[in-house]
Amino acid sequence: MNPQALLRGARRRVLLIVLAGGVPLALAAGALAMRLAGFDAGSVALTLALLAVATVATWRARRLDTRWLIARLDQQPRLEDSADLLFAAPETLNPLQQRQRARIEQRLRAAPPDLRPRWPWPRLAACFGAALLVAATALLWPRAAAVVAGGHDASATAAAPSAPPALRGTRLQVTPPAYTGQPASAGAKLDARALQGSRLHWQLRFAPQPQQAWLQFHDGRRLPLQRDGDHWQTRETLQRSGLYRIATEPALAGAGRAWRLEVVPDRPPQVKVIEPVQTLTRAAPRQRRWPLRFEARDDFGVAAGAVLELTTAKGSGENIDFQQRRIELAGSGPATARRFAYDVDLAALGVGPGDEVVARLGVRDNRAPQPQEARSPSLILRLPSAQEVQTSDLEGAIKKVMPAYFRSQRQIIIDAEALLKQRGALDADTFTRRADAIGVDQRILRLRYGQFLGEEAEGGAKPPPTSDSAPTGDTAASKHAHDDGHDHAEAGDGSAAAFGSATDVLAEYGHTHDHAEAATLLDPQTRAILKAALDQMWQSEGHLRQGHPDQALPYAYKALGFIKQVQQAERVYLARVGPELPPIDLARRMGGKRDGLGNRDLQLPPRKPGDRTPVDAWRTLAAADAAVDLDALSRWLDAHPQVVPDPLDIAAAIDALRQQPDCHACRQRLRDQLWPALPRAPGPPARRDAADAMGRRYLDALAAPQETAR
Repeated sequence: MNPQALLRGARRRVLLIVLAGGVPLALAAGALAMRLAGFDAGSVALTLALLAVATVATWRARRLDTRWLIARLDQQPRLEDSADLLFAAPETLNPLQQRQRARIEQRLRAAPPDLRPRWPWPRLAACFGAALLVAATALLWPRAAAVVAGGHDASATAAAPSAPPALRGTRLQVTPPAYTGQPASAGAKLDARALQGSRLHWQLRFAPQPQQAWLQFHDGRRLPLQRDGDHWQTRETLQRSGLYRIATEPALAGAGRAWRLEVVPDRPPQVKVIEPVQTLTRAAPRQRRWPLRFEARDDFGVAAGAVLELTTAKGSGENIDFQQRRIELAGSGPATARRFAYDVDLAALGVGPGDEVVARLGVRDNRAPQPQEARSPSLILRLPSAQEVQTSDLEGAIKKVMPAYFRSQRQIIIDAEALLKQRGALDADTFTRRADAIGVDQRILRLRYGQFLGEEAEGGAKPPPTSDSAPTGDTAASKHAHDDGHDHAEAGDGSAAAFGSATDVLAEYGHTHDHAEAATLLDPQTRAILKAALDQMWQSEGHLRQGHPDQALPYAYKALGFIKQVQQAERVYLARVGPELPPIDLARRMGGKRDGLGNRDLQLPPRKPGDRTPVDAWRTLAAADAAVDLDALSRWLDAHPQVVPDPLDIAAAIDALRQQPDCHACRQRLRDQLWPALPRAPGPPARRDAADAMGRRYLDALAAPQETAR
């Protein structure tokens, strides 16, 4: 047998002996302390006594170590005082010692000795007897001796039976709702902050005992306490926040402060869309399935099932047909973070080109008895129309040619970088001339984007044409001159339009610059980004025209970044929903009767005066001796809890002033708490923003006909 097993058996026996003798004594000591000093003191004494017994038992067991085991084994004659060989390292023993060790191990396996201490029955009996004596003393101790307060002994308390009752022990147990899975908690504090629906259990102890006891809430409710031996207890389900006091008959010696019960609402579940990423999805041509992935989270668990609502909108214009379907889904994963997945079969829904499918997931949490619901954002799948499908089929067969006058900002950057690489192989005049040509392209691009901001096209002399391999879109923007009254060249005047000029093309096929509608198609944020891009283009153009493409590249890159932001500006899409119109009474239609019709004249309804209760209370509290209607203020607080940040703070201030009407600090505290509830004085009407350049042109255009008429 292993010697360590013998040692463990001996230690276990020592632990059992100490616990068998010490635990009854600890329980008896705790009962006596509870009888003398109350439940809280008894709990502390019992805990300390049990800790002392456990400490002594552990200390006694650890005294049995390896040296003790060797000494006890050497007391066995058949082990020949060789027990120490069992604990020596094998490599340190000589052959004779190894042979002796093998003989000792064989004898231990054949007949292991019992090294456990014997049970000390006389001493255990004495411990049990002492524990019974202490427990009997605690039970037979007179109850009047338990009332000890502020330096008075038991005899003094017994001699004064008419003394007001005092609160000697408190215990509040909070049991959360079963669906949360949280354990119950208990303590001596009478303040509680728990979930709505939690069960509260009060246990109070008074000395001397009152005739009646109850919990008085700040809203006037009374919760009676029932006596059970030395304790008074009651139960309540927490539904709303409030303040309460402990009241007795006769009254307590000290009323104390009001205790606070705060309700923590259970938040509804949160639904997150994993796939698709965007709210609006454009279906690819001949797409057959639409994958949907959701994740629902809740602190106390989400129901295993969810409902997916699918709404299809078919048709166009006024002939739109709506159909709704409800699909039950089963979730996967932990209860606090369930995932729901479904692949929508578009063919089974019967949707075609130009139709829409709107999906929304509804989930519930595990709250009982009324679970909370939450819905995901509406996801829209827009199927391409027949024209879009036909266009997508022809994309591969059409070769797109980008005209020279439609050069992009990226192409300007590429040309400038290519020119910098050829700088060593070109003479100074050629390098400057090619840089100037790229600057002309930058100018044309700036003018084209500037039309969206309502800017005028810039006129000027036409620069000389370039004969090298520079881009062809160079300088023909001046053909469409605007500095002398918007003179557009006639088609038959013999002037040839220069190829590559953006302004000539616009002059031939349309005149869109400085158009009010074209200038207002963009939202203010996008217009600001586009304006910043034009500023960067202006800087890039200036450096390119001066022959410094290296200095123009930083501005060109910034302009490209702003243009990409404008191109990626999101739009807001709204799902098509079915109209819900009231039914038409066909019996009255086309009859011409006006019975039951009210006056259609629009009249402004009179403004209702606000509640003056907090204002009057705030002004009254400023006077030291003025009486405040606290009941009216309490009723106003119950009707308007959302007006103030924390209604319980005001309720506590009202209760404190009601208990001490002459307390000036209480009046000032309540007055400070009412300050956020006071109505704000209405300010002057907001002034209109100053008109921008476009607004001024619009106002001037409105005033022009009036001046002409005069």
